[in-house]
Amino acid sequence: MSDRSLNWLKFGALVSLAFVLGLFFAGLLDLPRNMLAQDGNGTPVIPTQASPAKQIPGGQPLSDLSDAFAAVVETVRPSVVYITSKRTATISNNRQMPPGFEQFFGPQQGPQRQQGSGSGFIVSPDGYILTNNHVVDGADKVEVRLLDHRTFEAKVVGNDPLTDLAVIKIDARNLPAAALGQSEAVRVGEWVLAVGNPLGENLTFTVTSGIVSAKGRGRLALPGARNTSIQDFIQTDAAINPGNSGGPLLNVRGEVIGVNSAIASQTGTYVGYGFAIPIDLARHVMEQIVANGKVQRAALGVQVIDATAEDAEYVGLKQIRGVMVSGFTSTTSPAKRAGLEEGDVILSVDGKPMEYTAQLQQEVGFRRPGESVKVEVARKGGIRKTVEVRLVAQESTPEVTAEAAPTPPEETASGSVINNVGITVEPVTQDWIRELDLQPNFRGLVVRELQPDGPAEGRLQGLASQSPDIIVAVENTPVRTEMDLRNALRSVGAGGIVTLTVYNPGLPDGTPGRRAVRLRIR
Repeated sequence: MSDRSLNWLKFGALVSLAFVLGLFFAGLLDLPRNMLAQDGNGTPVIPTQASPAKQIPGGQPLSDLSDAFAAVVETVRPSVVYITSKRTATISNNRQMPPGFEQFFGPQQGPQRQQGSGSGFIVSPDGYILTNNHVVDGADKVEVRLLDHRTFEAKVVGNDPLTDLAVIKIDARNLPAAALGQSEAVRVGEWVLAVGNPLGENLTFTVTSGIVSAKGRGRLALPGARNTSIQDFIQTDAAINPGNSGGPLLNVRGEVIGVNSAIASQTGTYVGYGFAIPIDLARHVMEQIVANGKVQRAALGVQVIDATAEDAEYVGLKQIRGVMVSGFTSTTSPAKRAGLEEGDVILSVDGKPMEYTAQLQQEVGFRRPGESVKVEVARKGGIRKTVEVRLVAQESTPEVTAEAAPTPPEETASGSVINNVGITVEPVTQDWIRELDLQPNFRGLVVRELQPDGPAEGRLQGLASQSPDIIVAVENTPVRTEMDLRNALRSVGAGGIVTLTVYNPGLPDGTPGRRAVRLRIR
């Protein structure tokens, strides 16, 4: 064999040995035969299924919360409804214009059809639905659309303007009713979901999330609100917009804890402050409407406001709590006959502490007229007293008609300045008696002006308001002149707290009456 053939033979043997060794080591290392999967023709195949996600232990609670939200929405969303209401409003337009120019000046005088929308939720399988009063108020036609796109005409069973709640009904059976929870047990900071129809037709059955921001919110300047309105809202930062009104606020168990009703906004849309009527209050109203078609409330016959720091100090309380009796609804008020006095601070009813006005309204309002309650009050000097009051039916509240502020009589002086309480007053004259329609022998001091940042600002009403206050007594001692008032205030001294009794010929609820006002003298 030639040397050349021998070299080729050695080279072939080395190549064969290298191939065998490569296969051996590939088997030991378990290397893949191909970097990409191939079909039978050798064409690479790209995987179409996602690889399993890597499990992150710390993310499990968030995953569980997400699953809980989705489960709640899936269960409750079919119970939420979209409500449209139609009403006829009379438009007054007295402007005269040439024919053909009407389109430039808006609708003319006469009836005009208006339509609004809102939300609600089913509370019984046979078609009862809870919503806001302002969603259906004044409507002559109400329609309800379900999540499955079925539409029904609804009738208004009854409404309650003082709580802004209404019950409507559709002719349907086997409907998915929402589960009602207990709002009293709700804690600030809990997660909540809001379901409704914000901004009308295009965003129906929207779900938003947030937390309970606060409880017991009141004194909101809402359209149609009266001084007897019950405001005890749950505040939330779940996004609520016009059209959400009447929809449910839910906890993470899928229970309704509130009825979404209002927002605080300078733009008219969501800015982070939404308010819902507690379901405990709504349930009381709903049960009465379903049973009787209306709500009947009991009353103590008092006018009340939340107690202030001055009130607490005046009656010897270490903490600011309770509800101050500012006046009585009539001379035959059952509370007055039982022994309550102007300036008393109500601490409890039948042993249940009263922390704020709406709580008292609910505790008393949903009892029966004729029932008796024990009312614990605190008085000047730390006196404690418990009186038994027999409740009466709450009278309907007259509508308020806005009036211009009275014009002061031309012949009167500019008044006397009382700096230590920050007011300007003048005696009631015959001119004032005629202007304010007072009794011929009425005596007191008309509050003309309030000093900015003075003790009386926000507590008393001057001529700039719809109706001025008239101071008639200080610490139950009648005052008729500016000197009477100065002497009475001097006897209390700077830094002391004084109770003024004032009369107003037109209180915010449209009725004349007296009330107690407590001020700190400076």
